[in-house]
Amino acid sequence: MPNNIKILMLGDVVGRPGRQIVKKLLPKFKINNNIDFVVANGENSSGGFGIKQNSFNSLKASGVDVVTSGNHIWNKKEVFEILNSDSTLIRPANYPKTLAGKGSVLFQLKNGIKIGVINILGRVFMPPVDSPFVVVEKEINLLNKKADIIIVDFHAEATSEKEAMGFFLRNKVSLLVGTHTHIQTNDAKIFPEGLGYITDLGRCGSFFSTLGMKYDASLKGFLTYVPHSLSPEKKDLAMEGILATINVETKKTVEIKNIRLFAED
Repeated sequence: MPNNIKILMLGDVVGRPGRQIVKKLLPKFKINNNIDFVVANGENSSGGFGIKQNSFNSLKASGVDVVTSGNHIWNKKEVFEILNSDSTLIRPANYPKTLAGKGSVLFQLKNGIKIGVINILGRVFMPPVDSPFVVVEKEINLLNKKADIIIVDFHAEATSEKEAMGFFLRNKVSLLVGTHTHIQTNDAKIFPEGLGYITDLGRCGSFFSTLGMKYDASLKGFLTYVPHSLSPEKKDLAMEGILATINVETKKTVEIKNIRLFAED
């Protein structure tokens, strides 16, 4: 069993353009960087809101091992069938247990290493759900019995809530990444206890856009206060996230860095 493994975490995939840039860049990037495991947030991968079977299949075919999600996971009705049939699509664990799917998954690599992935949803400026702090600890306790390392996707709006979660999990998991805002933050770091952290991974989709969407409809909404239909921008595509190296024996992140690759890269 190797001492270190490399994990790539990709930010929110926005519509078909996001899927296209992942398909174009991820396979080669995985090979060139000896990446062992890939997670992508796919809750916006179908038309910018929700996820359908073809979008999920596309991400998996591109080399994504586990697809996480967030508050838009329920936007497409067929997601219930996917959640019940494939454990590598997970939804926030702090939604009611009666809903389809699970909030975590145990994924075994070819080399035998078992990685636990947890998905949780923030509560500040977000839909009312159970406490992410209480729920994530319960999920960790369950995975600790089998997982070699545990990583968490915290889908949340407030930066303060994400940073607070970092301190809460600093000695409980190996890696905590934020998603949801679609804006990559410049604070990738390693806590003294060994937790790899970033407030937001960013997005896979159009870089010069409004959160991966065409800016004109978004701008009209801000100018008029009348809702306008949003659609993904197709130009200036980029793939964003972080690349982390984790020591399996100590369960600590030893290196973490931001990733932003454009189509021409």
